Amino acid sequence: MRILLVKTSSLGDVLHNLPVVTDILHHFPEAEIDWVVEENFAELPKLHPGVQRVLTVAIRRWRRERKTAREEIRRSVAAIREHDYDFVIDTQGLLKSALVMRNAFGVRCGYSFLSAREPLASLFYHKCFSVPKKQHAVERNRQLVAQALGYTLDTPADYGIQPPDIALKWLKASTYAVLLHATSRADKLWEEANWVELGKQLQRQGVRSVLPWGSPSELARAQRLAAAIPAAICAPRLDLAEAATLLGGAQAVVGVDTGLAHLAAALAVPTVGIYTATDPVLTGLYAGARAVNLGGKAQSPSVEAVMAALGQVRRA
Repeated sequence: MRILLVKTSSLGDVLHNLPVVTDILHHFPEAEIDWVVEENFAELPKLHPGVQRVLTVAIRRWRRERKTAREEIRRSVAAIREHDYDFVIDTQGLLKSALVMRNAFGVRCGYSFLSAREPLASLFYHKCFSVPKKQHAVERNRQLVAQALGYTLDTPADYGIQPPDIALKWLKASTYAVLLHATSRADKLWEEANWVELGKQLQRQGVRSVLPWGSPSELARAQRLAAAIPAAICAPRLDLAEAATLLGGAQAVVGVDTGLAHLAAALAVPTVGIYTATDPVLTGLYAGARAVNLGGKAQSPSVEAVMAALGQVRRA
């Protein structure tokens, strides 16, 4: 059986789809699985050994570069059409993902009109399935694919990934925690004074803080925090594979509402998610013994609460 999964973005959403691959192979060990994803997140499906081919699109960039994008679009469509698929499953439920899957040859499956994030996407599917919305994205993805392929979910969610083996020459051997201080919206940030106090408490426990970043403003904040936290390291700019290596080697990760926190949890690293402006119930860290969500809308957690949660997940 050959299956094409369509989950193009964003970082957290792509990660939440990884357990689907493990589920499929548990029930159909000989299945061949391909995946369509935005070019910026192509490294994530590659982390799962069960994914055969990763096909990329660049919808976000193509919207900005319409005059020069035609040839790239043609090549992407040709790659999608290179194989006939038994099933093409859109777990995103958006018009953009439905339009991408429309180019594939196979039985197109997705969420029903009332289950899809954008209901009109359901008009592009051959088969539609009802999945309750008020549950975590990981479970919604798993339930959709289980219905489409006709199996019963009988195992816990398993992301099935390991960090890549990449040498981070700038990172000296030590016990470290990664502090993911950056996120897409200002109201999702945690106070810098909290990060400094957290870093100091970790340092007193013999744990060095590492501060990644992804933009000039985030670099400036990482440098400020590294200067205020004893022995802290402001990381160089990292690609996704390098970030996965860094997270995979950490004793613990603390992060605001950002995709890299989901990646840490997917790698089974003890992870604490800090939420200050959003509700983590539906799209927070997929909570388990090694991942804890704190806070919520207008509920910023204290440093003491984060330290207590770190003690909980590090003992798990």
